[in-house]
Amino acid sequence: MIASLHATEQGAGSKAIALLHGFGGCHGVWHEVIPSLSPAVRTLAYDLPGHGLSLDFPGAGPAKVAARAVLTDLAARSVKRVHLVGHSMGGAVATLMALAEPERVASLTLLAPGGFGPEINGPLLRRFAAARDPSDIRACLSAMSGPLTRPVDRTVDTIRDMRGRPGQVEQLIEIAAAMTSDDRQGVIPHDRLDTLAMPVMVVWGSNDPMLPVTQMDGLPARFHVHHVLEAGHMLIEEAPDLVATIIQRNMNRRARPLRPKLAATG
Repeated sequence: MIASLHATEQGAGSKAIALLHGFGGCHGVWHEVIPSLSPAVRTLAYDLPGHGLSLDFPGAGPAKVAARAVLTDLAARSVKRVHLVGHSMGGAVATLMALAEPERVASLTLLAPGGFGPEINGPLLRRFAAARDPSDIRACLSAMSGPLTRPVDRTVDTIRDMRGRPGQVEQLIEIAAAMTSDDRQGVIPHDRLDTLAMPVMVVWGSNDPMLPVTQMDGLPARFHVHHVLEAGHMLIEEAPDLVATIIQRNMNRRARPLRPKLAATG
C-alpha cells in the first residue's frame, strides 16, 4: 500500500488555498493564520512528504517529489485551481508546482522561499532537524526568528508531538543533510521564474538568519515583494495576521499578461 499525503481541510467554497509548511514543520504550524482566512474558502494545510502524517510518503526529500505529490493530491480532491502559499521549503515546492502546471495555480504567495539563492544556514537547519525535546525546538525557533519574537508555545508543542513519531527525526536529519550539501541549496533559475504569469507575492523578514533577504534581489519586476522589518525566517509564527492579510490580497490580484521577448537583431 502506497502511503498517502495528509492534509487538514477547513472551510468550503469555490476557491481553494493550499498551505505548504517549511522544513521540519507540519500542517499544525498554520494554526494562527487559518482563523484569519475567509471561512468561505476551502483551506488545505498539508504535511509535506517525510513530515508528520506524510512521514512514510515514498521518495520524500526533494522538493520536486513534494510538488508532484501535492499536485496529484489536489487533483484527487477535484481541486482544479488553487491559491498556493508556501513557507521556506514549502515555498520552493509551491514555486515548482506553479512552474510545472501554471494553469492550475491562481496565485502564488511565497514566505522566505527556498530555492531563490544558493546561500542557506546549513548548521542551523541541521540543528533544527535533530531537535527532539521542547527546549531544543524552542532554541532553534528562537535562532530562526527575529530579535523581537519569542516562539509560540503551541507551535513548540505541535513540532514536539510531530517528532515523537518513530523515525521522524531520523528522516528529517537525512533530508537536511541532502538539502544543505556543502552548506548550499539548489536554486530555481530566475529565467524560469520570469515565465510565471499568475499573481506572485514574495515576503521576507529583514533579519532572516536562515535564507538572506538579498535573495529577493533580481526577481521579475511584476512580482510583488514585501519586507517585514525586524522579522526573521519564521514568518508564520512571527506575523500571522500580516501573513493572512497578504495571502488574501494576493488572491484578489489579477494575473498580468507576459510580454513576449523581442528576437535579437543585427
